[in-house]
Amino acid sequence: MQNSTQAENAWRILFLLFLANLFNFYDRAIPAIIIEPIRLEWSLSDFQIGIIGTAFTIVYAIAGLPLGRMADTGSRRKLMGWGLAVWSGLTAANGLVGSFWGFLAVRMGIGIGEASYAPAANSLIGDLFPAHRRARAMGIFMLGLPLGLLLAFFTTGAMVKAFDSWRAPFFIAAVPGLLLAIFMFFIREPQRGAAESVRISQEKIDKPIRRVLAIPTFGWLVLAGLSFNFATYACNSFMVPMLQRYFLLPLQQAAVATGLIVGVTGLIGLTLGGWIADKVHQRYASGRLIFAALSLIVSTATTGYALHAGRIEIGLFIGVFSVGWLFSYNFYTCVYTAIQDVVEPRLRATAMAVFFAGLYLLGGGLGPVVVGLLSDYFSHAAMAAAGVGQMTEVFKADGLHDAMLLIPVALFLTLLFLLQASRSFAKDAERMKAGMAANEPLMPAVTA
Repeated sequence: MQNSTQAENAWRILFLLFLANLFNFYDRAIPAIIIEPIRLEWSLSDFQIGIIGTAFTIVYAIAGLPLGRMADTGSRRKLMGWGLAVWSGLTAANGLVGSFWGFLAVRMGIGIGEASYAPAANSLIGDLFPAHRRARAMGIFMLGLPLGLLLAFFTTGAMVKAFDSWRAPFFIAAVPGLLLAIFMFFIREPQRGAAESVRISQEKIDKPIRRVLAIPTFGWLVLAGLSFNFATYACNSFMVPMLQRYFLLPLQQAAVATGLIVGVTGLIGLTLGGWIADKVHQRYASGRLIFAALSLIVSTATTGYALHAGRIEIGLFIGVFSVGWLFSYNFYTCVYTAIQDVVEPRLRATAMAVFFAGLYLLGGGLGPVVVGLLSDYFSHAAMAAAGVGQMTEVFKADGLHDAMLLIPVALFLTLLFLLQASRSFAKDAERMKAGMAANEPLMPAVTA
């Protein structure tokens, strides 16, 4: 039964979803890479830099809830296609603005476009692949995250240097996204629940958000996602400027170093982690979440050491921090798949929308702005301790570095929430299966 419930076109659609996810994170990463030229041109504080990331994520989170319900009840391919076209077009518009507030407004628009994608794509993967292959499929899909970041961090600095402008990367990044949007409209969607071993009712579900929040495991995973995204968005928003200020790297070298930290590690973590997670899940009901929690122990320890060590040799900092970030990527393949295991197919896009709301509204939304606020506070504290009355880049460097110590703290909280989720997972997964067991066996998957 397991081998017969995978859609025939599953891998082709997954490849297209992966490409769109890649450019999702590529476009999202550009502001963090060119933030120092923008800061100097518009005389911004780190708090204002944090607002750029926070405004994007808050809009992303709020827009994701209705768009998630649309993905559960309407055409997922159309939703993804139009969303991709909108965020790609607005990415080009980002290169035209002439002020901080204009830049901020466009980023918020991009947040709406990108919010249409993740819930629909996750729901689609759940219908394309049976349960025993979902972690592997999710791992491939989520490879778009590190590859998108890697591509952005490795190429954006070179573009800025080649065109002598921080605006050029926005124009270039918009082109592949607009082309991919066309292909989205030609996806053949499987029926909802096509990869399950029982037939899924198509009746409308009342109070869907309340239903998913009533699942204990899901609640703990939302909290885990909140703290995890706090760490990742703080890192992605401020790693390049921290390397420039604290370790005195030029923009292009700082961008490439960040690409190694958050991009190359993800290629290994998501590919190998997804395979390990599936193997562990076959032996232990809560194996995926235990594996994720063990991974976060390593992440907390190594990122904490790298930051606490101060001005160590730059190669050592990159190497140690990268080890932590490599293990952190196991969060995605384990947690995203665990949600599929405890939420019935008709509610999966809604569940992912609620999950992303927690991730981005309270996690990713708070990460950049809180670190930015602390950076400004620590910078002024360092200036006062030195007994001078003028802010310098040295004080800004120390302030930002100290503020980023919140990253290992947030990873530690993620670890605690994952352990709690692992305690209720087996019971919630069985409850989901029992709720579907009264339905008839599925006929062969039909595409529409």
